[in-house]
Amino acid sequence: MAIGTSHLVLSTKAGAQYGWVMIFPILLANIFKYPFFEFGIRYTNITDKTLIEGYLNRGKSYLIFYALITLVNTFTILAALYVVTAGLFINLIQLPELSFDMVAIGLFVFISLLLIVGRYSFLEISLKYVVSILFVALLVTTVLVIANGKVSEVPNFKAPKIFDEVGILFLIGLMGWMPTTVEASSWISLWSVEKFNSTKTKPSFKEALHEFKFGYYTTALLAVFFLIIGWLTLYGTQTELSGNAVIFADQIVQIFTANIGLWSYFLIAIAAFATMFSTCMTAHDAIARVSIDTLKLLFPKSIKPTKNLFSFAILLLAIINFSVIHYFAANMGQLIALATFVSFVMAPIIGYMNLKNVMSDEIPEIYRPNKSLQILSYLGIIFLSIFSVYYCWMVLW
Repeated sequence: MAIGTSHLVLSTKAGAQYGWVMIFPILLANIFKYPFFEFGIRYTNITDKTLIEGYLNRGKSYLIFYALITLVNTFTILAALYVVTAGLFINLIQLPELSFDMVAIGLFVFISLLLIVGRYSFLEISLKYVVSILFVALLVTTVLVIANGKVSEVPNFKAPKIFDEVGILFLIGLMGWMPTTVEASSWISLWSVEKFNSTKTKPSFKEALHEFKFGYYTTALLAVFFLIIGWLTLYGTQTELSGNAVIFADQIVQIFTANIGLWSYFLIAIAAFATMFSTCMTAHDAIARVSIDTLKLLFPKSIKPTKNLFSFAILLLAIINFSVIHYFAANMGQLIALATFVSFVMAPIIGYMNLKNVMSDEIPEIYRPNKSLQILSYLGIIFLSIFSVYYCWMVLW
């Protein structure tokens, strides 16, 4: 779920623009956010409820707050992901004159059908294959890049400053989206419930945590791989990674093929496209589930669960976000900035809400976080709060 823009785009850019030193913010973000995602697994495994139900149990204001964040994501996150994925597809088939709208609508239709027909089981199985292929491709590329050594720097190369306005904004973006936004912790919670329902089995608490940790640590490792590739192949060359989705997609694929060989171009292009395609699919599925779950809890008398409710939510999201891409293409940057602002500013509050859930009376004391995890949680809240306040100051003043 988390391996997408934060890895393919931001981690690569971090290494390419600022060098190996950016490994520290990547690791710090993964460490300090760890408890809030783990709490999604912990709360759901013990209570059989989603984090969203937990928010309602803490108070209706908690749920309304989360609903507002979800509303912003509904109009922004998916549109941004589909734009990047459409760029990768255009690059893959080598037809730059192809209409963005046509590719985007094709992706919306195809992914919507996959989610409606395949449901959760298809989502889970396909993601495991995609991530496995990506991991092998990344590992091979990273080893070859290290073996080839760092690319030569251009004469009189001057390293860009990290702690000026541009650097700080990039740093905040990198850490804010690494491994993903904190509100996505509820996605994991919902998928856990769906897995219980689809398989008719429930893993033990220990098994659930083990699976989560394996996925989380792998996600962090992949971010480091992308960073190393960007650093060793581009840092010091003054190569600008484009903000255009099609051009950027080609640049990323060229980095890989330059180290593996031209024969691997389509293999790497397919792996990169599959990565973003799977991210679109997971985000589309998750936002639909979160929206349904939130509305059912807010309006229990009006929203009745039916077999077609999920399908309707999937199609409605596709229509809304295609409309955003089609009619607001010129303002996509502003819409993404809005989503970024909301996610970053609200992250410490969501983290606190998750902590409240797992420390509530619903969780037997033996299953509550131990002292070290609680301390890490508070440190994470402080860490995210500092970045949120600083980000607000930079944006608003």
